[in-house]
Amino acid sequence: MKLRLLALLAVLALLAAACSGGGGGGDTDADAGADAGAGDEAAEGEGETFVFGTSADPVVLDGALVSDGESLRAIDQMFEGLVTLAPGSTEVEPGLATEWEPNEDGTAYTFQLREGVTFHDGEPFNAEAVCANFDRWYNFDGSFQNPDATYYWQTVFGGFAENDPEVNPDLGESLYESCTVEGDTEVTINLTRPSASFIPALALTNFTIASPTALEEYGADEGEVNEDGVFVPTGTYGTEHPTGTGPFRFVEWQVGERLVMERNPDYWGEFPGNISTLIFQPVADNAARLQALQSGEISGYDLVEPVDFSTIDGDDQLQLLRRPAFNVAYLGFNQANPALADLNVRQAIAHAIDREAIVEGFYEGTGVVATQFMPPEVFGYSDDVPTYDYDPERARELLAEYGQPVSLRFAYPTDVTRPYLPDPQAVFEAMVSDLEEVGFTIEPLSAPWSPDYLGAVQTGQYDLYLLGWTGDIGDPDNFVGTFFQTPQAQWGFDNPELFAALDEAEAETDEDARTAAYEEINVQIMEFLPGLPFAHSEPALGFRADVEGYVPSPVTLEQFSSVTAGGA
Repeated sequence: MKLRLLALLAVLALLAAACSGGGGGGDTDADAGADAGAGDEAAEGEGETFVFGTSADPVVLDGALVSDGESLRAIDQMFEGLVTLAPGSTEVEPGLATEWEPNEDGTAYTFQLREGVTFHDGEPFNAEAVCANFDRWYNFDGSFQNPDATYYWQTVFGGFAENDPEVNPDLGESLYESCTVEGDTEVTINLTRPSASFIPALALTNFTIASPTALEEYGADEGEVNEDGVFVPTGTYGTEHPTGTGPFRFVEWQVGERLVMERNPDYWGEFPGNISTLIFQPVADNAARLQALQSGEISGYDLVEPVDFSTIDGDDQLQLLRRPAFNVAYLGFNQANPALADLNVRQAIAHAIDREAIVEGFYEGTGVVATQFMPPEVFGYSDDVPTYDYDPERARELLAEYGQPVSLRFAYPTDVTRPYLPDPQAVFEAMVSDLEEVGFTIEPLSAPWSPDYLGAVQTGQYDLYLLGWTGDIGDPDNFVGTFFQTPQAQWGFDNPELFAALDEAEAETDEDARTAAYEEINVQIMEFLPGLPFAHSEPALGFRADVEGYVPSPVTLEQFSSVTAGGA
């Protein structure tokens, strides 16, 4: 309920800001930090080297081209957007913009930008840089319009300047229209229609601002689709030269070994922590991450397996930090398979799977059974959705009504854990057993999380797949809008009624009306049953006991610049 209140307050704050000139009320402290940030004592002394254990490597260090948590976590340290979220919450606050104001009909937003901010390559941050980034995203063409290439642009903004139906036939009109430079520190973003989620969406890491010079010099817009149909960037920008304005700057990336950043000595804002070198070290196995923490090889790690909570809690050299449950795990159905296009078959799957047993068996008391594609903390959650209790006999009846044998290609990711999916293989095996018990024939498939599994899911290569979502902002559009507002290859359906309802709910500016709209949409979605949500979880991080200042975020937007380690 606290997160729901924060989400509501974020929207109310946005409306108030619109009347008073934007987020300027929270600007005083940040401006003070601009004066003190680069020259404080810790910046000039020898700081700590902090090693954080990750479950996988990033895909690429270019926010526009990723949707996975490991990429976003790393990018968050080096890049900043016009707005951000308050630490530990979903409340929107100023970022590289100090304030913003919409026009009367909500189709244009004018931002006042911070002065004296520079990119890591020394180039100035200004209105031209903002427009260069927005126009870059809007003008992506060719393979960059693949669903897995620019996932977040497509879910938030829709289409591009020139949609290519041969690359992606599902693209519609873009929410983005243009960007206008009003002066060095003033810029206007013009939209094609009103959107209540536009400002919160700008807090996404995917819309952080990069140096236009570096983007061009290092081939950021070079990429191709490989033989497996997965988009792969081919320039060196996202692997060797990521260039933002953030508190850390890139040093090197040895794939499979470590990603190294160093403190940005010219950072405009506050840097209260003492980390001078930040290292992200991939350790795919859960047990190995715990052992690395216990031995001191790493200083912290995310996605602690629930079974290890008591081990960390019981060690006075370690500490466990928990995030609020702000996610959903689901079994996706791809209706491009004719059997899955039949509602009886989808309902049979839902009744065949014992979700309570899965949550009890693999979430170690940190999960609850999900009934819909958003957690209860998000406004618009409905208490009246259709539910599908575990009922194998009913599943057999529905399968018999379909009248044909059903064989499905079911996939899960390997070498990874997710906040909503602590043990993908175990969950997969339990579901396969349940499905085969009622008469489904399952072809088991698996692939490494990045880029193979994610790319294959997003391009519609599996019939059934395990996936999930941790919210980026406290808005229902970020859950059900992300999943179901437009046709997507991973779901394989065309439902104009649902698409239209989500379009209308996104544009609604009255909070009560918008909440009611999403409640109705959640009922509609679970009647249509495009997939089976099965768990919300409360993920946790493990750290050494001497680590202070890390603020767990419900949306995993967490800054290491606030961390103090080594007992300092």
